[in-house]
This record gives sequence, C-alpha cells and structure tokens, in this order.
Amino acid sequence: MTIDLPRRFYTNATVADDGAGIMLDARRLKTARGDAFAAPARTLADAMAAEWAAQGEFIVPSSMPLTQLAFAAIDHTPARRDELVKYIAKFGETDLVCHRAASPPPLVARQSTMWDPIVVWAAHDLGVVLPVVIGVVAAQVPSESRETLAAHAAALDDFQLTALAQATGLAGSVLIAFALLRQRIDAETAFALAALDDLWSQEQWGQDAEAQDRLDSHRAEFENIVRFIALLNA
Repeated sequence: MTIDLPRRFYTNATVADDGAGIMLDARRLKTARGDAFAAPARTLADAMAAEWAAQGEFIVPSSMPLTQLAFAAIDHTPARRDELVKYIAKFGETDLVCHRAASPPPLVARQSTMWDPIVVWAAHDLGVVLPVVIGVVAAQVPSESRETLAAHAAALDDFQLTALAQATGLAGSVLIAFALLRQRIDAETAFALAALDDLWSQEQWGQDAEAQDRLDSHRAEFENIVRFIALLNA
C-alpha cells in the first residue's frame, strides 16, 4: 500500500519568540487537528523544530517521534484522560514483571534477578504493591494499589500522561513505565526488562529476522519515549 506523503512546504523550522511554538517560515505549526502548538518546555520545542528542519522533500511523520507524542498530548489526551488513567491502572492485574515462568530454572532465575528490583522499587517509591504470580493468570491486586496507580497517573499533566500510557503499552508493564517516567531507569534497561522473555528465546533457539525487527523497533520506541520525558524535565 502506497502512502501519499505531504511535500515540504517551508524552508526554515525555528522556535517561536515565545519559546513554546514552532515556526515553519512565517507560519506557526499546528497540530494534526489544527490547534496551535505550544510546547511545555523550550527544550522540547527546540528538539521538535530540529525534527521539522530535518525533513527532506516530503514530510514523514514516522521520522518525527517527538512531534507525534506532543501532538497526541494536545489532540487526544485531554479528552481521554479518564480512559487513559483506567487503562494504565488496569495493567496492575497483568503487569509483565509480576507474571513469572514456572520453568526452566535459568529463566526463572533471570526473571527474578531483573524484575524483582522493579517490584520492590514500586512498593517503596510508588506505594504500589503488586503480587507476583506464576503463569498467565490475573493477579489479585489490592484495591489500595489499584487506586494508588490511578492517582499517580491522574496527577500527571497531559504530556506526562501521554508518555506514561505509551510506555505502559509498549512495555506491557505499568511499573516499568513509571520507572521510566520518573527517570529511575534508562531506555536500554527498560527494553531489556520488557524484552526479557524474547531475548531469552533468542539465546535458546537463535535469532529470527522478523522477531529481531520487532525488537529493534521496540528499542527505538523506548529511546524516543525516554528522550521525550527528558526534554519535558530539562
């Protein structure tokens, strides 16, 4: 399927005088829905302007991950806050790092070594205690933990909530996502935690090209989310 991409219609992409908007020549950048764009941090505006400046003959949205996240935070998140908070809190029942394999012993040991610190961190720093279970079953999450997860998510601004929701879905873990958001782990660590089972399978059975492409894509997505978060906090 061929996707028609818009041609580049501007020469220069710069940050507006207010430090929040982005100017495409004399035109202020608007979101996909047509709202005037304003970044919550100058650092994010600078990085997004660089994405727009780097475009070639055609504008390729997939090459502008910061712009995509920022537009989602303005166009979609405000109207979906309650839905996103529920989506994030629901992951407490199926969080990747709390659902462990029964065998083989080396995999069980690796999961414990890599995932236990995140579970402990969440209990200490977030006040969220999630039970660790064996197999693919829904955990019986204490109501206090569900409410605390929801409260943490609801307290975020639209840009932070967007990043958290994206990271949660990508990792399959709200605990990994919160650790990213709070800058307790970096992108490579998040990827290693989220892809633990896939990486284990590769070690045992060899590398599959399609699976490797998916892993490479996930690693890049983690890097983009982490950069977005860092720019918000700079």
